[in-house]
Amino acid sequence: MKIAVPVIQGRVSPHFGRSDYFAFFDIEQGKLKAGERCNPPPHAPGVIPKWLKEQETDVVITGGIGPRALDIFAQYGIKVLTGAPNLEPEELVRQHLQGTLALEENICEH
Repeated sequence: MKIAVPVIQGRVSPHFGRSDYFAFFDIEQGKLKAGERCNPPPHAPGVIPKWLKEQETDVVITGGIGPRALDIFAQYGIKVLTGAPNLEPEELVRQHLQGTLALEENICEH
């Protein structure tokens, strides 16, 4: 499994489409195995979901995301966890794997 987290200033971005980079984490047998940083393509409708699909992403953890992007991710079969707390990406992934990630409401309404 591969988990992607949009990052801005070292923490999860409040909007997945506006980030400095994406942190990708490979998960094997429920454990964090490897991580890498990748710069996303320029933000435009549908571009980043397609790019994340090409990166073989299974899960996206973000602070917020718009409804159109959520629909695109659903079409690609990518699970999106919204309302992530303002933490470093590796900590978010660890909490998700442990079942302790406390999500709030999606903070992006557009």
